Amino acid sequence: MPATTYAVAGMSCGHCKATLTKAIGELDGVSGVDVDLGTGHVTVTSAAEPDDAVIAETVDEAGYELNGRV
Repeated sequence: MPATTYAVAGMSCGHCKATLTKAIGELDGVSGVDVDLGTGHVTVTSAAEPDDAVIAETVDEAGYELNGRV
């Protein structure tokens, strides 16, 4: 399964990590989400190439800002 890493701004605590893990994890095809607060990266593991627009919208709705792929 491919993994795609995104840079996300605004994450600073365990609540941020839990919020993004839940929100992105509920998307169709996503099998795993790894949030690294230290680097500001979110790695999404999915069955197929993720739709960046859908990921960006989900991150935005959760209150954070997607700055693109790493």
